[in-house]
Amino acid sequence: MLSTMSAKPIDATNFVRIAELGRQVLAGHDLTPEEGCWLFRLESRGDISELLVWANRIREQFKGNKVHLCSIVNVKSGGCPEDCRFCAQSAAYETSSPRYGLVDQDTVLAAAKEAAANGVAALGLVAAWRGLDEGPMLDQVCRSLEEIKRGGQIRADASLGMIKSQKVADRLAQSGLECYNHNLETSPRFFPQVCTTHTYEDRVQTLKHLKQAGIKICSGGIFGMGETPDDRCDLAFALKRLGAHVVPLNFLSPIPGTPFAHCAPLAPLEILKSVACFRFILPKQEITVAGGRVVNLRDLQSLIFLAGASALMVGNYLTTPNQPVEKDLQMLKDLGLDPKWDKHGFSDQDDRRHRATPHPSPLNLGNIQHPTSNAQHPIPRGEGAA
Repeated sequence: MLSTMSAKPIDATNFVRIAELGRQVLAGHDLTPEEGCWLFRLESRGDISELLVWANRIREQFKGNKVHLCSIVNVKSGGCPEDCRFCAQSAAYETSSPRYGLVDQDTVLAAAKEAAANGVAALGLVAAWRGLDEGPMLDQVCRSLEEIKRGGQIRADASLGMIKSQKVADRLAQSGLECYNHNLETSPRFFPQVCTTHTYEDRVQTLKHLKQAGIKICSGGIFGMGETPDDRCDLAFALKRLGAHVVPLNFLSPIPGTPFAHCAPLAPLEILKSVACFRFILPKQEITVAGGRVVNLRDLQSLIFLAGASALMVGNYLTTPNQPVEKDLQMLKDLGLDPKWDKHGFSDQDDRRHRATPHPSPLNLGNIQHPTSNAQHPIPRGEGAA
């Protein structure tokens, strides 16, 4: 856990390297895993502050002032046979999480209508089960996806567990599914400490089936489970290799009854550092701050955009409340950020030559004189998930 009261002197040599890596990313070059791990291991408050400055520059260049909003609806809750140790919906644990079967289509469409009214770009249909196979459940899900698509107001996303068949992935694509969430959660090394009823490789294979079907990939992880900074770095590079379009970052909100109920919360600066490191490693991806932001960041929530986030989950989470959508929208307005996301299909990620059009934004820090250089460095200007 980081201390915000440390009197330890700031080593200005770290500023130089952070700036070098930041310029490298702005110039279109990828970081190496070793460079990424170095960033994740930064600890001093001064170094982290400098890291945020450069993460914000990267966000400004590649994402401008646009913020991608997404929301979710829990279409089947509780009773999941998997033993993910952070999850209130696992049948392995005694929690107060509600349990109900697959909801009807009217409930899904009502959620889609509400999300669209709040300016949300995407609604994810989320189900607590092992995965989706061919049969009546798939048919019902596909009908809902088709209706959302037909409505034309919001993007149809889903998070329906593991997909073991290419035929299922293809059917979802044919029904209008555009983006599928399936989080890798953590590094391959730490994953056995998180779940034992399926493997990390099972999750990777699911993403490969979906990608083969032409569905965009939404995949991220959850921090605060006891993983190391190197585990977080490994996750970021795994997502880069898999070609994730949306990267949701969740921060553990310990649920009574789960094995991780007594995990110590991450310090807010550690959370902001993690967001910034992901922005360095994944400069063009939509980095979404999702579960746990209210309870863990509290009054510092708005700093996620300074740290490089370009997307936000709004509305309630699966089993825990979020702050009101109106409050999130006001936060974006106060920051000069635009929730009217216009990169349908994630075209800015697909075109490697893309550089975003300049947008005025209060989060842009202008020309900053760094203590390690005699030159000023103008900031180039330049976006979810279940």
